[in-house]
Amino acid sequence: MKRCSARLGLVLLVLALLGLAGCQATPTATPQPEPSAVPPTPTAVVRQAGQLLLATTTSTADSGLLSYLLPDFEAKYNVKVNVVAVGSGQAMEIGKKGDADVLLVHARAAEDQFVADGFGIKRDDVMYNDFLILGPAADPAGIKGMKDAAAAFAKIAEAKAPFASRGDNSGTHVKEKDIWKKANITPSGDWYLSLGQGMGETLTVAKEKGAYTLSDRGTYLSRKDNLGLEVLVEGDAALFNPYGVIAVNPAKWPQVNAELANQFVEWLLSVETQEKIAAYKHASGLPLFFPNSEAWRAAHK
Repeated sequence: MKRCSARLGLVLLVLALLGLAGCQATPTATPQPEPSAVPPTPTAVVRQAGQLLLATTTSTADSGLLSYLLPDFEAKYNVKVNVVAVGSGQAMEIGKKGDADVLLVHARAAEDQFVADGFGIKRDDVMYNDFLILGPAADPAGIKGMKDAAAAFAKIAEAKAPFASRGDNSGTHVKEKDIWKKANITPSGDWYLSLGQGMGETLTVAKEKGAYTLSDRGTYLSRKDNLGLEVLVEGDAALFNPYGVIAVNPAKWPQVNAELANQFVEWLLSVETQEKIAAYKHASGLPLFFPNSEAWRAAHK
């Protein structure tokens, strides 16, 4: 009887050990999708009927102008406008790849080159505002009230006061580099903050760091109430900021929605839309952009 009990106990012990082993997680390989199931990496923007691809500068989006204007175009032509808001340089690179139908940008020399190289059909004036040199109220470089942008930049560099640069090859960044060049200065050092960011983000950093920066007036006015930055320098002719519209050349990129692009250009330059641009103002009553199309100028001689 004792021998049977011992054998029974041994059997129970073995079963218990086997049970414990079965409770432990067994490593398993993560299933990998079959090669045919992996989605292909997109190489171009997928176009859809009834959609317009607009590559534009951040200032037209950050200022709220596009949200104000585009519903009229979309309703009139029963289309959807897909907006990519980046720096003007990036917007033109998108156009060079045929991944936009039309551009709305503000880097005049680069715009002219874009057309000269055959990527765009024609460049038309749309509107303008100006650039501003902003900074903290304390103004450690002492530039408030100056009328020469390059001289103001030189004083900022001499004081090694923080300067927030977009650093993104946008129209604003190109203008900033032109001003530094005019001042015969190549900015460098801990005081010069090259961010690679849009205008809105750059203004936020300038606020946080107590830094100077260059901004288009439209974006500044749309955000000024929360910035704590002051307009210190304005009015220099070098700070003029024109915007242009360019339809991407369908002869170079057959996938471009040329008909929609041309309708957009015609609509944007029309006196009716130009009047809406003139009417778009900050809560203070100050205009953010000034209309400047050929049709507008002809109607207001």
